[in-house]
Amino acid sequence: MGENTRSMIFTIYGDHIHHYGNKIWIGSLIRLLKEFGHNEQAVRVAVSRMLKQGWIQSEKQGNKSYYFLTDQGINRIEEAANRIFKLKPNEWDGKWRILMYTIPEEKRQIRDDLRQELLWSGFGSFSNGCWISPNNLEKEVKLLIEKYDIRDYVDFFVSDYIGPKDHHALVEKSWHLDQVVERYEEFIEMYSKQYIAHQSIINQGEMSDAECFVERTKLVHEYRKFLFINPGLPKELLPAKWNGTIAATLFNQYYQILAEPASRFFESIFKENNDLWKKDESYDAKQHPYITQ
Repeated sequence: MGENTRSMIFTIYGDHIHHYGNKIWIGSLIRLLKEFGHNEQAVRVAVSRMLKQGWIQSEKQGNKSYYFLTDQGINRIEEAANRIFKLKPNEWDGKWRILMYTIPEEKRQIRDDLRQELLWSGFGSFSNGCWISPNNLEKEVKLLIEKYDIRDYVDFFVSDYIGPKDHHALVEKSWHLDQVVERYEEFIEMYSKQYIAHQSIINQGEMSDAECFVERTKLVHEYRKFLFINPGLPKELLPAKWNGTIAATLFNQYYQILAEPASRFFESIFKENNDLWKKDESYDAKQHPYITQ
């Protein structure tokens, strides 16, 4: 439950709190997580862990503790949002980015952490210590080199592939896209039914704001998991039976019918005991700022 609580807090920060000044009273956070069956102790433990990992910071105002995203947290949330709300695959410049490293055994923990970060950013494991991506990830790589202080152990290239195989052979060697297609199929099957059912109920006013908040957050939480397995390849490199775009369209349509009532519920909880009520004026729940065609 602990890891699940922390993951759900990330989702709520990204989908809600981030648009309201990034800061929330711990009591409001506990109240929101209660909607998903997470108790107060689980929330406090998860928040403590996120503090230690540098994702959030705390501040006291009177006898109240408020928690807000650090720069590291904001960067991660925005990077995730830009990818999760994208409806169409990237355009490709035809170049491959190659990151090669040899990290000594005594820095094994750094090597393991770096591997997870590279997977999250969409790199594929081409061979031992060699990671590739067709996407422009120079900025992300530079940040990783600084974060883990591994300048002495890595080399980074932007290159052309001239064979002897074709580009799709590189993709097959570096990623397991058939597994991603299966996961998208499961998502489409499950959420297309829910979307149709909830569309009717919401239109008839028979679904509460709290229920819409729970469903919207669960939807984002589930869809967010694709960030860890979908490398976000350009359309030229996707398999013929790619269903990621269908899933993205379904997600977007379902998100939009839940958006406004979900935001109303969040605001009702957030405003209580929060003297720092601050809403990003450009934020429109239905026209999400990160949704890109």
